[in-house]
Amino acid sequence: MRLVLLFSMVFGLSWAQIKRPVDEGQTAAGLVRLTIINHASFMVENADQVIHVDPVGENRYEGLPQADVILITHTHGDHLDPAAIARLRKNSTLILGPEAAAKSVPGLTVMRNGDTRTAGPTAFEAVPAYNLPRAGGGQIFHPKGEGNGYIMTFGGLRCYVAGDTQATPEMLALKDITVAFLPMNQPFTMTPEEVAAAARAFKPKILYPYHYLGSDTAALVKLLEGSGIDVRIRDWYY
Repeated sequence: MRLVLLFSMVFGLSWAQIKRPVDEGQTAAGLVRLTIINHASFMVENADQVIHVDPVGENRYEGLPQADVILITHTHGDHLDPAAIARLRKNSTLILGPEAAAKSVPGLTVMRNGDTRTAGPTAFEAVPAYNLPRAGGGQIFHPKGEGNGYIMTFGGLRCYVAGDTQATPEMLALKDITVAFLPMNQPFTMTPEEVAAAARAFKPKILYPYHYLGSDTAALVKLLEGSGIDVRIRDWYY
């Protein structure tokens, strides 16, 4: 699959002008379109299906379509925003998330690590997302079992959304990932060195670092030189 970078200009009512990075590419089932929203929030459109991942900030969604599927990785406020979800959901929207999110999102369908579900043309698999103990100790911000990453499969494309996690054994064992979204900030997720090592282990064709506020994206690009992985640095904080 070849993804081509495009940029779109979107004019909202609340923001005078919104410029959202947009990537498009072809799969066996047709066009797939990625729209970057902010930090850990993005939208995927494929085969007349709209998937919103961790929508946060209802005003950021001016001019964007409502969701057929909403994925929630965990309950922290930069990933779960009931007001944004209310703006994006319609009567038929399927909302998938971990059990911990159910009390904040009426009608949520719980997915535990290892669960699978199909909606329209897309298959969803919930995979573990959690912090590992660090040398010298420190707070575990994302305990095992409380959050999800997701693998979305459509048209031969396998897209891995890691959520907030470190390079867990489950991540390192992944196979045949086309596109990966890996978080990169401390002390909550991974350093550039950890992201690079994880990417070299499971070898996605395309890597989007996200959730990277305050991190050195140039360092990641350098660390992955010669790996054959297409590292896509996009502006998640425009």
